[in-house]
Amino acid sequence: MSDKDTIKYIIGIDEVGRGPLAGPVCVCSFLIKDKSFLDFPTSTTGGKLPKLKDSKKLSKKQREVWFEYLKVAKTKGLCDYAVSFVSPENIDKFGIAKCIQKALNESLLKLTANSKNLEAYNIFLDGGLKAPVEYVNQETIIKGDELHPVISMASIVAKFSRDAIMTKYGKVYPEYGFERHSGYGTKAHYEAIKTHGQTPIHRKTFIH
Repeated sequence: MSDKDTIKYIIGIDEVGRGPLAGPVCVCSFLIKDKSFLDFPTSTTGGKLPKLKDSKKLSKKQREVWFEYLKVAKTKGLCDYAVSFVSPENIDKFGIAKCIQKALNESLLKLTANSKNLEAYNIFLDGGLKAPVEYVNQETIIKGDELHPVISMASIVAKFSRDAIMTKYGKVYPEYGFERHSGYGTKAHYEAIKTHGQTPIHRKTFIH
């Protein structure tokens, strides 16, 4: 039996939040059962979906349209996805690389925990990401969030999910504008830190 005969699912994995000064890091594992899911017809509102690409190259509105589409598709059983976060405290304690790996492992396990055959999964990961070695069918793709549609979908879900959390933090700490920059090191963000100090969600090791 060939690898193609054993593969039943495709999973794309991407992370968001590697570089911000504040907030968690987020990894999404996105699963489809059939490549026909990639033939996107229309959005949930009946209009044409924006061109699928890396979430950072989509506008906020375009990401919202895509996320809503994918959320509905999940409820219909056409796809599945899992998102995992690691806190700023743990990023400071263990380092960003270990925390990304922890979130990756957790999100992937959420999708495959009940599986007795991990060879059934063909996993595509963005950049330098790696799945645990027991997932034998895996491929890391440089700029995968631009080149592989399943990684792009993981990127969109991860970005939308993390932005939603940072928007909530924006209400808790209104002086910092987290809803605008999602914790990244903008000039306004640095100025807010100088004026008001650090919050509990700031990554102490990232601020110089």
